[in-house]
Amino acid sequence: MGNSTSSTSSSANRRRAGSAAAVTAAAVLGLLGLLATSGTAAADTTAGSADRSPERTSAGAERAAGAERAAAPAGYPVPLGISRLAQGAGRDIAITIDDGPDPRWTPQVLDVLRKNHVKATFCMVGARAQEHPELVRAVSADGHRLCNHSVDHDVTMDHKPVAYQRQQILDAKAMIEKAVPGVPVGYYRAPGGAFTPDSRAVAAAAGMRPLGWSVDPKDWSRPGLAAILSAVETDLPVRPTVLFHDGGGDRSETVAALKEYLPWLKAQGYTFTFPERTGP
Repeated sequence: MGNSTSSTSSSANRRRAGSAAAVTAAAVLGLLGLLATSGTAAADTTAGSADRSPERTSAGAERAAGAERAAAPAGYPVPLGISRLAQGAGRDIAITIDDGPDPRWTPQVLDVLRKNHVKATFCMVGARAQEHPELVRAVSADGHRLCNHSVDHDVTMDHKPVAYQRQQILDAKAMIEKAVPGVPVGYYRAPGGAFTPDSRAVAAAAGMRPLGWSVDPKDWSRPGLAAILSAVETDLPVRPTVLFHDGGGDRSETVAALKEYLPWLKAQGYTFTFPERTGP
């Protein structure tokens, strides 16, 4: 999500997705070497890197770096650049839902999406997916895509050691996959949008495209229905990726906004799709 501060059990932070980490460790190290040679790797791989996404800092620098990483490096399934575009070539839009699953709000969001025949991408916090695997299965059963949102949504993880970032990403992936064996987790969205070159390398090596957003109504802050709708209906960029939330607090305004927003988008001629995963 953008700024939710909800936390989960610290014990989840220490779980190790041993096999997943072992499989990807060599690939990650090789990819970090590739980044270093292109001038984009972190200068300090012990403390982590300050490769903030435009959700947290300047868009210009990240766009410049992203252009160099538009294609997946050899041997890696997805690009390192942060995806903010919806798939497609026309009037397409991607709806993303962060911070769940939540036993109160996720079923309500699923119901609205179902009634409007819309597929979305759910960015799940690993510990919450582990606590509510039935909701992960419900999301997948409805044809939505899955995204990794770290183990416990630590918005400071970009300032922490690379080993900690790797654990947060790979453990969360394992937690989500355990609920739905065989269903891919195709994206990784950093808490608060705070990516680093290291976290992007870990995610890409594990087959997860770094995922950002281009429209943020800040529904997590409960600004009111009118404010949410104004933010998501005014001056939409080309092929937008829109950020909403189904976890981290009272999401009644989000549910109400989706009930109005999805029909409005259809009336404007938008087609619902998923975020770019292998394209720029």
